[in-house]
Amino acid sequence: MLPFWIALQFLSSLPIRLPGMPQPQELGRSLLFYPLVGLLFGLLLWGLNGLLADAPLMLHAALLLTVWVLLSGGLHLDGLADSADAWLGGFGDRERTLTIMKDPRSGPIAVVTLVLVLLLKFCALLALLEQRNGAALLIVPLIGRSALLAVFLTTPYVRAGGLGQALADHLPRKAGWWVLGLGAVACVVLAGSAGLWALALAAVGFVWLRRVMMRRLGGTTGDTAGALLELLEVLVLVGLALMQQ
Repeated sequence: MLPFWIALQFLSSLPIRLPGMPQPQELGRSLLFYPLVGLLFGLLLWGLNGLLADAPLMLHAALLLTVWVLLSGGLHLDGLADSADAWLGGFGDRERTLTIMKDPRSGPIAVVTLVLVLLLKFCALLALLEQRNGAALLIVPLIGRSALLAVFLTTPYVRAGGLGQALADHLPRKAGWWVLGLGAVACVVLAGSAGLWALALAAVGFVWLRRVMMRRLGGTTGDTAGALLELLEVLVLVGLALMQQ
């Protein structure tokens, strides 16, 4: 179970302590548990949704979004901010884009991107609460973290060394595809036709965003993987909210 605890420690702000420094093979296997961590997040959000049933809707949505962000410690939002700055400031140049991505400072485009993404998430959550669509809370975190597994399965990692390289080099690929398939089945079981719609949206978004990464960088980095997760989550949330209209 060590790979699961590695995945949970990396993807969440939960107080997880590992017995020591993981081996590269264990890091690679931890990717197989990313969808399970997403499902765990979904269950926590779904449970919180039930506890907040009598709260005013806007406060209800704001609290759900706050806990959603806190669960991951803002990890993927940080990747989104870095990627937004780099894409604008890189002027189409690969090396300049990678250099800007390493800069811990956030420029105006990063701030604007984060505000827009969080605003869209909040509004979509509010709409889904009005529609009493609690299943979205279960499947969207699952889809987002499955996308991390998918991007490492299908896309070269372009920064030599570090955690991302160990993940890419030691990921059990055959098992990874099986895990993605099980994640897709779980979405349909949990949300029915809405799950199918969410998977279709996520697949289209994933293909397009991967193509953008390949054109600019020739692959992915940890930051662009985090950006991918955040953008797919907001895409699916908005799509599910609009589907119910």
